Amino acid sequence: MSHKLSPVSADTSNDPLLRMRAYTLGQELLEVAWVDAKTLSSDALTEEISGQLYAAIASISANIGEGYSRSSGKDRSRIFEYALGSVREAMVWYRAAKPVIGEVSTERLNKLEEIRRMLLVIIPRERAKTIRPKNRPGLTN
Repeated sequence: MSHKLSPVSADTSNDPLLRMRAYTLGQELLEVAWVDAKTLSSDALTEEISGQLYAAIASISANIGEGYSRSSGKDRSRIFEYALGSVREAMVWYRAAKPVIGEVSTERLNKLEEIRRMLLVIIPRERAKTIRPKNRPGLTN
């Protein structure tokens, strides 16, 4: 069973919604990873991989969303680094799963690589940002 992902522009470096694109790709992967995990869980040799894979994929978008809500660049970059770690972990599990799920793993790996590249651009940018001001018009402390 093959689930296709939507095509993505190769040049995302100038995209002002870079963080959101990484989040969206993570969400797309989460949908198809469920099918992959179910396939892996039906084989005794890859049953443990299924849970690890799905947890890693779920962690990507969760951490990007969490990082996006942080008030300082330092905090955002730290949480985005967790997402990056989950991307790398998911890549390992998809490589391990390839004998069972076949060529769909290559497609998933390509999407994970795209998210990885985006995060490697986002993280240093976020580290350079300062804390958002607390005293904004209309807000009281």
